[in-house]
Amino acid sequence: MKIVKKILLGLLILIAIVNLAILVSGNSYIYKSLVYQLPGIDDYQIFDNRTVSAGTYIPIPEADAYNKTKLSPAFRNYLVETETVALLILKNDSVCYEEYWDGYGKDALSNSFSVAKSIVSILIGIAIDEGKIKSVEQKVSDFIPEYAHEFNAQLTIKHLLTMSASFNWDESYNSLFSKTTKEYYGKNLKKMLLNLKVTEAPGKTFNYQSSNQLVLAYIIEKATGKTLSEYASEKLWKPLGAKNDALWSVDKRDGMEKAYCCFNSNARDFSRIGSLYLHNGIFNNQRIVSEEYVKKSIEPIFLKDEDGFPVDYYGYSWWLATVDGMKICYARGILGQYIIVIPEKNMVIVRLGKKKADRGVTPAVEHITRNVIDEL
Repeated sequence: MKIVKKILLGLLILIAIVNLAILVSGNSYIYKSLVYQLPGIDDYQIFDNRTVSAGTYIPIPEADAYNKTKLSPAFRNYLVETETVALLILKNDSVCYEEYWDGYGKDALSNSFSVAKSIVSILIGIAIDEGKIKSVEQKVSDFIPEYAHEFNAQLTIKHLLTMSASFNWDESYNSLFSKTTKEYYGKNLKKMLLNLKVTEAPGKTFNYQSSNQLVLAYIIEKATGKTLSEYASEKLWKPLGAKNDALWSVDKRDGMEKAYCCFNSNARDFSRIGSLYLHNGIFNNQRIVSEEYVKKSIEPIFLKDEDGFPVDYYGYSWWLATVDGMKICYARGILGQYIIVIPEKNMVIVRLGKKKADRGVTPAVEHITRNVIDEL
């Protein structure tokens, strides 16, 4: 009995020491990470959020053949197996197909994860159009004086958009102690971004880092005098005629948006972003972002990746691909969130789900695009 008591006392002391170390180090995010373990599409429910207000609703018309096409059994099985919660297809600016699973519907919120990076890119383009930002070549230190030293002083907005900043950042989604995990569950994003260090001359190597979008969001705040959500509402969400308010998760109440992820909306409203890019920055006959910026943002950057290969699949925070000879651009989230724009077919595809949807060695964007085009 004495031995058992000693073991229990030792465990209690160890637990107390570990907890004290966590609290003293400022790593209390670990508790939330351990409770929730893996990011999910309903995580807006565990975070504080800022509302991205919708304005006057502009309905998206439904095609004459709305939902008359049936998906093939193989493609439907793929969607179910990858825990898809929404599939929506726009063709010729009308909804021709949509379906929802697992209790989600037309108005259900869902975390878009890194789709938010493409949204931030659009907002940068709008701020440039308005003269709030001079150009993508403007120095980051113009907005963040803390960056006016060493390699940070060389950093431009373009480096952030093209993932070539090369911060001291660990883009790990499986480590409890990575900066990405701390960024997701932590409560002081501003402190984190102000302490980022560029480790080599920027603009040379493509290095995908979520930290870039945090810096871009802070630049938008400094340039416009508005929170990221306020600016997104005024300049994007309202002009797009979104039906529902969106939620952008923040690190704490009245804090900073998790700009690299966590823009929560639904398939129909997400499709408006695809339509905007399908029409080179115009929605409902209204210019929202300049054609020049849209076209530049979906040009390959052709930097070298970390293995020395040219990057022909990324622009200004938009992904690029060629599927069966057709050039497409798309926004992408880690659990298989997609807004796919296919100009040649005048089509936009939105897929939302709980599981990354690659089909073996075939990227999900190719598998989804190919099946949708074949079936519609």
